[in-house]
This record gives sequence, C-alpha cells and structure tokens, in this order.
Amino acid sequence: MASRVDAVASKVQTAVTMKGVTKSMGQVTKALDKALNSMDLQKVSAVMDKFESQVQNLDVHTSVMEDSMSSAMTLTTPQEQVDDLIHQIAEQSGLEVMDQLNQLPAGATSLGGETSRAQEKEDQLSRRLAALRN
Repeated sequence: MASRVDAVASKVQTAVTMKGVTKSMGQVTKALDKALNSMDLQKVSAVMDKFESQVQNLDVHTSVMEDSMSSAMTLTTPQEQVDDLIHQIAEQSGLEVMDQLNQLPAGATSLGGETSRAQEKEDQLSRRLAALRN
C-alpha cells in the first residue's frame, strides 16, 4: 500500500513539474516569435539560450523523478519476494542459478567466466587500437 501511495505522489509531482515546464516553454515560444519577427539576432540568441536552459532543467527534473521512482519501487519490494521469484523462474527454466549466485562474493556483478571473457575482448580491442595507431 505504501508503495502505491509513493508512486501516486511521484506521478503527481511529475505532473506539477511538467505543467510548470509547459508554461515556461509557452513563454519561450512567444518570446522567440517576437524576436524572429524583429529579426534582432541578440534577442533570438537570448531566447534560444533561455530555451536551452529550460531544456536542461527539464532533463534534470526528469532524471531526478526517474531515480526517485526507481528507488521507491526498489526499496518497497521485499528481498524475500525477489529471491522467491528468481528461484521460481530458475526452477521453471531448469537452471541452477541460485547455486551460482550464492557462490558470488557480496557486491559482485557477474559470474566468474564472463569477467575473463570481457577482459580478453578488451585486451584484443586494445591490441587492435595500438596496431591501427602504428
């Protein structure tokens, strides 16, 4: 229940932010129309700078909202449910994933064989790059 309330609150906050951004974009559009009609390059440049600034602000707001939503969803899911789901999928697929996952040290991001393959590929790419530079 708490996760649903958090999700709704985040959606409302996103809608409020988007409403503000939409209003700002409308103002920029009107200012750009006026500047283009007068063909004053300084005004056009200033309006374009303001537009860029607002787009960057929108990107920051979007990023923060996405991070908040993902962390809210991640934090509200009990670890037991996640483990049960992984185990259920592993049983359905006939995999022995849980044994491999339990053998990983805390904080590891991949299974052992993949790391050496990735390192070999990176070494090969580095050698190719060095050969191209020569």
